Amino acid sequence: MRYGVAIARSLRKRGNEVIITTRKHPDTIPLAEFLKEEVTVVGKYNPESLYTRLREGIRRQLSFCKIFGKNIPDVAISHGSVDQCRVAFGMGKPIITTVDTSYAEAVHRLTLPISNYIVASKAIPEETLRMYNVKGKIVGFNGVDEMAWIRSQKAAVEYDFGKPLIVVRQFEEKATYAQERTNLTELAKRLTRYGKVVFLSRYHRKTIKDLITPAGFVDSASLVAQADLFVGVGGTITREAALQGTPAIIIKTSLVQPVNDFLIEKGFPIFKARISDVPKLAEKLVGKKEDVKPLLKNLEDPVNTIADIVERFENN
Repeated sequence: MRYGVAIARSLRKRGNEVIITTRKHPDTIPLAEFLKEEVTVVGKYNPESLYTRLREGIRRQLSFCKIFGKNIPDVAISHGSVDQCRVAFGMGKPIITTVDTSYAEAVHRLTLPISNYIVASKAIPEETLRMYNVKGKIVGFNGVDEMAWIRSQKAAVEYDFGKPLIVVRQFEEKATYAQERTNLTELAKRLTRYGKVVFLSRYHRKTIKDLITPAGFVDSASLVAQADLFVGVGGTITREAALQGTPAIIIKTSLVQPVNDFLIEKGFPIFKARISDVPKLAEKLVGKKEDVKPLLKNLEDPVNTIADIVERFENN
């Protein structure tokens, strides 16, 4: 959602009309409200089974057709939205897709072959993307997606959960790429010996003994900026933390994560550990914030790249 909002605001400054769409989801809609962005809700998220995914995907495609059938946008931009890409392709409209992982095979197989432009960090090898029968143009940039909002990020919300503050993010175990299960609840409890632990769940906002489990929306970018340590499996919040100087521990899994490796090579405070070794590493890293502003200057923001591509379609 943050990426889409950043792109939308850039395009509006260039005189374009933009409609932001999202599924009904416990994370995206509250975030849109927080960012004061009007969004069109199309379909919902139901990852309970392959059947529910397929059913809701088909329903969402039909909803796109009903909403935009008589007023078709000129360009479709998404972060790997299978349903949006399919409808745009069927309506003969150009597609710009952004990519930040190399392992989302199901999504890549359904989106990359029909995309006109694929915008991805140069950390992801181009040959990895071309495996998916890519016919469009791959546009690489020397940075990560999160630069779209982190460079201008200000702590919009001040949280008072106590200090030292450790943030743990639950693994996205219902994603199509999640072939293994990593339960971080017990690990989070073990980390309470080093500070106050905020546990960010994904599906259920339930109380967990010894952990701080916010019931409502939490601005993750603001939270990790104020945190003394972040622990997760390498997703967006990991990079939001490291790009703001907060040490981030990635629990080792079988997933290949070239974007995180890219940031490690650039000197950002991201550290990998087996789950059993995390407490010991956490003890060393808590509170060891780093000044990463000089490093940020060497990273590119992908938003202007995407806006420039849109202008190419306008001029053709």
